[in-house]
Amino acid sequence: MDPRHFGPRRLRKGALTSAALAIVLAGTVAGCKTTQSTETTGSLGTPSVPHTEADWRRQSEIWGERYRAKPNDPQAAIQYAQALRALGQRSQAVAVLEQASIRNPKDNRILGVYGRALADVGSYSQALDVLSRAHTPDQPDWRILSAQGAVLDQMGRHEDARRHYSNALKIMPDEPSVLSNLGLSYALSKNLTKAESTLRRAADQPTAEPRVRQNLALVVGLQGRFAEAETIARGDLSPDQAAANVAYLRQMLAEKKDWKKKLGKPNGPLTPKADS
Repeated sequence: MDPRHFGPRRLRKGALTSAALAIVLAGTVAGCKTTQSTETTGSLGTPSVPHTEADWRRQSEIWGERYRAKPNDPQAAIQYAQALRALGQRSQAVAVLEQASIRNPKDNRILGVYGRALADVGSYSQALDVLSRAHTPDQPDWRILSAQGAVLDQMGRHEDARRHYSNALKIMPDEPSVLSNLGLSYALSKNLTKAESTLRRAADQPTAEPRVRQNLALVVGLQGRFAEAETIARGDLSPDQAAANVAYLRQMLAEKKDWKKKLGKPNGPLTPKADS
């Protein structure tokens, strides 16, 4: 199932993550198709990212075995939970990380991943609590600030979310993943003009991922500029995928559906990404 295609069937299954016209976050899940990690790299110590469901299942087996052998090992818990999340086993990932956080209560890596996993299953208040313990005011982590913002956006607290994004950008100016979340936050508030300008700024950054451009395509399409949206989408998607995305937007807007509610539901296309 390719989240880069966000037609009705994909949306009903809630298979999309928070970022791309499909809003992908440039990822996909299932079969032998490609898939992207639901985790961040760098501060969380994530190794090379598998790209297929078969890879993730293998990772699940490897890290699951290590986790069972050494349940106190933070890295084993993090990698096992990462694989479980990629395979859609979100509740099990939460359970693994909950135990890991109990065994390693001061490990910020675990708290960061645990907070994101809680957001995956809609436990937003608990996610905020855990994420708040994943960094300190004197040593804030821009990734955690962005994750907190994404959770707040999913709770409908858009102004609070944007304050967190702003603080993240003070630490990491022009970081495209944070700007992308900020743009989606404006979109959820139905300020599409501000959303577009913010996403264009994100897309202009040399390190911007495909999901950022797909978010821009989505917001442009929501304003009725379908040809432009399709052109942007074609930069990363096949012509058929880009056309299908735009056709779905056309249909939704023509039927006067509440696109904020339809696209902004948990794990939907307009959901800012906690895994920045």
